Amino acid sequence: MVGRVGRRRAVAHMNLAAAKTGLRFGQAVAHATALVPGLVLHDLDVEGDNAALQRLALWAQRLYSPTVAADPPDGLVIDATGCAHLFGGEEKMLIDLRRRLAKAGYAATVAIADSWGGAHALARYSRRSVFVVPPGGLGVQLKDLPVAALRLQPETVQALAKPGFDTIGELEATAKGPLAHRFGMEPIRRLDQAHAREREPIEPVFAPETPRAAKIFAEPIGAPETMARYLTELTVELCATLEALTLGAKTIDAWFYRVDNRVESARIGLSAPARDARRLAKLLCEKLEKVDPGFGVDKMVLAASNAEPLAYSQDDVLGGKRTADLSGLIDTLRVRLGAEAVYRLASTESDLPERSVRKAPAGETPAAFSWPVDWPRPTRFFPRPEPIETVALLPDQPPASFTWRGVRRRVRRADGPERVFGEWWKADAELARSRDYFQVEDDGGERYWIYRDGDGEDAATGSQRWFMAGVFG
Repeated sequence: MVGRVGRRRAVAHMNLAAAKTGLRFGQAVAHATALVPGLVLHDLDVEGDNAALQRLALWAQRLYSPTVAADPPDGLVIDATGCAHLFGGEEKMLIDLRRRLAKAGYAATVAIADSWGGAHALARYSRRSVFVVPPGGLGVQLKDLPVAALRLQPETVQALAKPGFDTIGELEATAKGPLAHRFGMEPIRRLDQAHAREREPIEPVFAPETPRAAKIFAEPIGAPETMARYLTELTVELCATLEALTLGAKTIDAWFYRVDNRVESARIGLSAPARDARRLAKLLCEKLEKVDPGFGVDKMVLAASNAEPLAYSQDDVLGGKRTADLSGLIDTLRVRLGAEAVYRLASTESDLPERSVRKAPAGETPAAFSWPVDWPRPTRFFPRPEPIETVALLPDQPPASFTWRGVRRRVRRADGPERVFGEWWKADAELARSRDYFQVEDDGGERYWIYRDGDGEDAATGSQRWFMAGVFG
């Protein structure tokens, strides 16, 4: 890819094959074509690349964090504070992000660090596809990286190379006074940003059509009641905008710009589109306890980053068609307990009990469970069937007795077997898999649901071991 450096045409990007020939970024096109005959050249589309990067940032904002921005020419910066735990930790979040980008056709290297500059440098120069820097360990990881990792201009990097500054560690060990006198303040500023000594605010990306409201304060605010009052006013303004557009918010993001160049954020997710200002303001104000205003907030922005059409209609109350709206309760629980803690159960296409139920969004209309009518199911299922020891005649007889949790139980009555097969579409091994379920009752009148893994004859159908699957109430 060919771009312009000043008045000359130079190499802006290249693929791996071109890099292996010895070409380098910023090299003059005339020199590159002389070194590599038959080199394929394309003009760099800067505007198109920036537009694609903005779309990618909006995609990441919906999935990972409210604070996402483009990091031109080829990156994104994401503030993962308070978001990584939703994915099981920082490393799992990065793996999920990289996997999703790969599905979209992007090869990515990702890093999490204490600073934007540190993550930028490690993602591009560490030679590791996934890099998580523990708190306080940024200096050790940056010291061996080249000076170019500090986001300096190419001419500054070349000027630093002349006296022998090749790595960030060498630059960090140099007295700052002489360094600033010779090369200006830019290398020092980038060093401080990379080592998290100077904060670098992330200006979140906005789609042009995103409904939002903002307020700039002449004097910084920080008192909880003051922030709640202005947050409520912004919510009323945002809901008025949503009503004018006939939209309802599914996700609302709030940003609080502090006077120390730090941006705090909060996000609420809704189970159904809504624009009730009173309800939304209450949910947003509950998030304020996790927002640190520092020395004060001088700007507040509220945006409906995910909005859907919402048109109110009159309920047919007289006809008895009005249904209870649980979205308010669901949203309150999601804000207080976390989105991952609020769900409902729904059935899936499987005859195996542990596979037949899934977690579904709390606002989803559940489908009816498709249990066979002739075979009742226990009131209590075990998420993982527990092994038991049995005395039974093979292949089709129920056990005469079984030992479960150290207690031996004698079977008085039994019904079965009910043969259940695996899902052939999941794996080849499922084609032969089967289970034989029995309903049994012991001497004390307790009823259990047990099964044998296999048909009792063929080892290919299962392990032939017995398990406790559930208990009847």
